[in-house]
Amino acid sequence: MTDITEKKENIKMHLKDLRQNLKKMHLAVTEELILPQPDEVKTLMYKMDQLLKLIDSN
Repeated sequence: MTDITEKKENIKMHLKDLRQNLKKMHLAVTEELILPQPDEVKTLMYKMDQLLKLIDSN
């Protein structure tokens, strides 16, 4: 696998994980009226930062 293809797959994996986590958080807020824990939000922010670093590393 080329470096670019590997990077794209890595980004897809990160995006899929973030989307799944955000979807769970959204359902908890809208359906169960439960606010996310601060560390859950911090974890997602960290994952997004990691994704941005991966994208920027050209």
